[in-house]
Amino acid sequence: MSEESYGESPVSSWKSFLAGGFGGMCTVATGHPLDTIKVRLQTMPHHLPGETPLYHGTIDCARKTIVNEGIRGLYKGMFAPLIGVTPMFAVCFFGFNLGKELFCRDPNRITKLEIFCAGLLSGVFTTAIMVPGERIKCILQVQAHSTGPIKYKGPMDVVRKLHKEGGIRSIYKGTAATLLRDVPASGMYFLSYEWIKELLRPATAAKSDLGVPETLFAGGMAGIFNWLVAIPPDVLKSRLQTGRTVIHSTSLPFMLI
Repeated sequence: MSEESYGESPVSSWKSFLAGGFGGMCTVATGHPLDTIKVRLQTMPHHLPGETPLYHGTIDCARKTIVNEGIRGLYKGMFAPLIGVTPMFAVCFFGFNLGKELFCRDPNRITKLEIFCAGLLSGVFTTAIMVPGERIKCILQVQAHSTGPIKYKGPMDVVRKLHKEGGIRSIYKGTAATLLRDVPASGMYFLSYEWIKELLRPATAAKSDLGVPETLFAGGMAGIFNWLVAIPPDVLKSRLQTGRTVIHSTSLPFMLI
């Protein structure tokens, strides 16, 4: 197993906590419109042969959303992830650095396996924060293309009605699917991020010498690898959390559709 040198003092978990929180805000601000399209495509009703599907693809979904709801339609449900994803990212990076402290035998040299295991731990840390926000977000995102009456007026109304219908368990519906998505995906994200940075860094350069463009490229590619792992369980999670099945969240994830 190859190793990566960490010659300088390691970044503290609390600095990672703050940096991750700011990163979470940036992620929500830039990514929520695409997330709205993703969730609507994942949860649109199945059409019978000969019937016209609700959406023909990503561009069609975006166009119909803007025509019917305006630009604001792409930002439906943004408040919940803005509140939840900010601490989620902070906890994610906190958990990753804690994982490195737990799994790394030599603080100056960390193996790819140790990075992956630390990433897995970060995914476990984020689930408790992630699930309620994802549940609220998905419900509000798909409510607009529902043919029935508008049931929820906003994030707090979703929380109140979910709690009234099924208690805290209803708010945390989809926990198993979220764990199935985030634990391996987080491990893949951090592993690929560190690996790509290592490929881009000159052999004689220190870790801190990597430039901003290279760091951004490594983060973007790591995000692609993350979603290659995360998309299948994310479909399960979105369909479960928007009420497209009657299976409870304690059931096995592969039974949710």
